[in-house]
Amino acid sequence: MSKPRERILNTTMILFHQQGYNNTGINQIIEDSAVSKASFYQHFKSKDDLCIEFLDKRYAYWISELENFISGAQTVEERFLKSFDFLIFMNEKENFRGCSFLNILSEIPSEKVEIHKVIRSHKKALRDAFNKDLKDDMLSDHIYLLFESCIVTSQLYRSNELIKKTKSIVQGLLLSSC
Repeated sequence: MSKPRERILNTTMILFHQQGYNNTGINQIIEDSAVSKASFYQHFKSKDDLCIEFLDKRYAYWISELENFISGAQTVEERFLKSFDFLIFMNEKENFRGCSFLNILSEIPSEKVEIHKVIRSHKKALRDAFNKDLKDDMLSDHIYLLFESCIVTSQLYRSNELIKKTKSIVQGLLLSSC
């Protein structure tokens, strides 16, 4: 059996992603992790601290999966187009659950400053990566916004249709920029 902290994090990775932040209680995490309440609080001062660690681990997982998915791309254009294919792949893998960051953002009040800061930081890292690849702020931000909107709309409609259409739009944007 894994260590208590590991079990708590592994359980949280599933529950926060599948159920959301507000629908997942500390008692459920404790029970599903098979740890004591004292053990939980020994590792995490609060649910917010656990949420921050969840967001960090989820980002590391998601970015690693994205990088693996697009690793065979030969050009910047192909990297971007494959990134939209990645969204389709993740929707099928995770049953259109959407973005954990945006889901949690929609659940928490603005007073949870530290969680908001972590969400912004991870979203900024993705946005910066788009810009690094394209070296054109306007174009990279345009594609980044399309990418993020694809995540939200595919979750809303439980369909990859708009991702496929957006991929064609992005291809046109990339071709016209060269």
